[in-house]
Amino acid sequence: MSSTCWSIKPINPNSMAAPSAPKKITWIIGLVAGILGIIGHFAQIQVLTEYNYELLLIGFAVLAIGTTFREL
Repeated sequence: MSSTCWSIKPINPNSMAAPSAPKKITWIIGLVAGILGIIGHFAQIQVLTEYNYELLLIGFAVLAIGTTFREL
């Protein structure tokens, strides 16, 4: 059995992309999806209540992707 030596390399801060603000339409889509998910959690609206967690997840994902990539 061979032994493997693992080494931890420090992260170079210059190699990481800085987060950027998402475009306005991306921000609005994420915000609306998140708000609809919250409304679906507290109000008994058939479609919103059924998909409230999915709407929150979509809203968060849209905002996270919009912040990560500059073109969105």
